Amino acid sequence: MNTVRKSAPQLEQLVPYDPKYLPAKIMNSANENPQDVEEQIKREAMSAVRNVKLNRYPDPLANELRDLIAEANGLDRNQVLLGNGGDELLFNLALAYGGPGRKFLNMPPTFSVYQNNAQLTGTEVVNVPRLVDYSIDEQAVLDRVSQGDIDFVIVTSPNNPTGQLAPEDFVLKLLDATDALVMVDEAYFEFSRTTLRPYLMQHQNLVLLRTFSKAFSLAGVRLGYLLGNECVIREFLKVRQPYSVDAVSQAIGKVVFQNRAKFEPGIIQIISERQRMLEELAAIPGVDPYPSDSNYILFKVAQAGQVWQQLFDQGILIRDFSKARYLEGSLRVSVGTPQENDQFLAALRQIVTA
Repeated sequence: MNTVRKSAPQLEQLVPYDPKYLPAKIMNSANENPQDVEEQIKREAMSAVRNVKLNRYPDPLANELRDLIAEANGLDRNQVLLGNGGDELLFNLALAYGGPGRKFLNMPPTFSVYQNNAQLTGTEVVNVPRLVDYSIDEQAVLDRVSQGDIDFVIVTSPNNPTGQLAPEDFVLKLLDATDALVMVDEAYFEFSRTTLRPYLMQHQNLVLLRTFSKAFSLAGVRLGYLLGNECVIREFLKVRQPYSVDAVSQAIGKVVFQNRAKFEPGIIQIISERQRMLEELAAIPGVDPYPSDSNYILFKVAQAGQVWQQLFDQGILIRDFSKARYLEGSLRVSVGTPQENDQFLAALRQIVTA
């Protein structure tokens, strides 16, 4: 028959996640590392890939890479879990700790995928919006979890797209105030030089999410990982897709993680460029940047949508949040190479002051 029944009811109001991927000369929209993996590491990775038996299923849990990450963080293998990017692990969180009759506490504006995952799994979303400066409304969050009906919370640190770290003392108060699982999304922690890792042993309800996509320049490979208590990781194991991390990604990930110190100069350059960009953006009349601890900067500007279009017309792609709830009038630019940042700043200056 030339008809099909309707999809699941929870999809009806769901808007697909759209990263606004468009071709451009300067791609400063997706918070990627502007530098590709260096050639020597690429050669090592390709050599490792050549040894992969493509006719065999991969190690289901990526145990060799799991062991490397565990050792680097002073943990046991059973406290680490690999995923097909952080995105898979975020969806697994909603599967394992959400569902009908369960509640997720969200702090918008933040990564929209959190709420999408909750809706897909029939989880009720309890929003506690951030303050005008995009800092967390700490007391409101603590008051809400004190009611005892929240099942999981995601604290993004640094927050995407606003850029600021969550205060450590707030996260510790939150962990003490609830038995809900508290995921701290540390996708950008290498750029903030701050992690909640030291508190894992003290808080069974703490789990950390990290990724290879940003600091390690592997957005195209899809690798993320969790650090957490063994009992929490066990619940994630129950819902994950089998063989979700393919053998090629595992081989590349092992080489990159073993060479992770070589990425440090690039990380330092991004941090330095971030500070320069914050200062130069603040000096442009009509541009209001927000503080950032990550590799991107959110800023407000009049007629933001038109500014975005004029930048794109010049081959510069940044992220347009100008019509998003809580972010009206905002754009987000990823920190690129010094040359890319110079071109972006010059173009923005010309557009705004014309």
